[in-house]
Amino acid sequence: MNLLIDDGNLGLCVEQHPLSAIAERFGTPCYVYSKAAIVDAFEQYRNAFGDRDHLILYAVKANSNIAILKLLADMGSGFDIVSGGELARVLAAGAAPSKIVFSGVGKSVSEIQRALEVGIHCFNVESAPELERLSQLAHAAGKTANISLRVNPDVDAKTHPYISTGLRQDKFGVPHESALDLYRRARELPGLRITGIDCHIGSQLTQTAPFAAALARVLALADAMRADGIEIEHLDLGGGLGIRYQAEEHPPSIADYVRTLVGGMGNRACRIMVEPGRSMVGNAGVLLTRVEYVKPTPDRCFVIVDAAMNDLVRPALYDAWHDIRPVMRATAGEERLCQVVGPVCESGDFIGRDRMLNVAASDLLAVMSAGAYGMSMSSNYNSRPRAAEVMVDGDRAHLIRERETIDDLFAHESFLP
Repeated sequence: MNLLIDDGNLGLCVEQHPLSAIAERFGTPCYVYSKAAIVDAFEQYRNAFGDRDHLILYAVKANSNIAILKLLADMGSGFDIVSGGELARVLAAGAAPSKIVFSGVGKSVSEIQRALEVGIHCFNVESAPELERLSQLAHAAGKTANISLRVNPDVDAKTHPYISTGLRQDKFGVPHESALDLYRRARELPGLRITGIDCHIGSQLTQTAPFAAALARVLALADAMRADGIEIEHLDLGGGLGIRYQAEEHPPSIADYVRTLVGGMGNRACRIMVEPGRSMVGNAGVLLTRVEYVKPTPDRCFVIVDAAMNDLVRPALYDAWHDIRPVMRATAGEERLCQVVGPVCESGDFIGRDRMLNVAASDLLAVMSAGAYGMSMSSNYNSRPRAAEVMVDGDRAHLIRERETIDDLFAHESFLP
């Protein structure tokens, strides 16, 4: 669905609420999300699967605000977590432990123990040492841990190398060619129950072919396991579906993505699990920021805003592109080539390079497609308080995370005695 509406004199609105009113009430920088857009994305996934046995597991790392987690839990979503902190968040949001899977390459003893205690649905195991640790802890606690191995299919996701996870050189998962032997080892270990296969090849994929290629390798492994007497109940095929950041990008629709997975399964009856994150919330959010200064130089024109790389690190980290739109239409002047930058003391602190804009000091800008990996990756670099978060529901705006204060920055620090 279309997140922003240009309402003439009111400027850009999220749903029916003007961004200018949000800036006035909550300040800037501020993350603003559309409840309707998140609901719509989840329903697209659910409708695409139809009657096919499936479980949608929202990837919490994309955006972990507890209001978003609660919204999804109430709609029946499961959750893909990668830390003990994320486990605590989803439980606090009302998630059913039977709909939680635990991924990640470095699960600690305490994280595993807590997940065993609450009885999560499955551990996605990423190495032989992790398998041994999980067996020991589950056996000692008198528990049985459902497991799948995260299999690295060595498929090129054709995405940024920092968010590619399915190639041989990546840290994630176990090599495809050694997975069967590790499943055989798991079968012999106490405290473990083999329930599935997991696979995730990367993020921001804009074609369905890599998904199909990875699925084919996973199904070949499932066939080999069955021949060896190891039956599975589910295939967890990860996430990674891309969203549209630029006008010329045309990623597959949610329906096309699901159709690729379901079609590739053929007549196999096991449950399909997916872990959407970016495609669930990415285009449901904007970063609202205010222009502090316009600084022309002989070579460039810098638009200095109050949001920075600590608020949205993706441009600096991945050279990621986010559309940037003025909240109100300019009444005079012409567009010129601008560099939209923040106040952080790094040359890499930019929000957008080479943008045609007509803006002045105090104008508001909306940084688009910021709902995923924006707030969840933010920091306090340069001792900057993290932004507020707001959820819009129709014509109402709700504060779902207070802006940090200066005092919050060092509240847990102390002097030497």
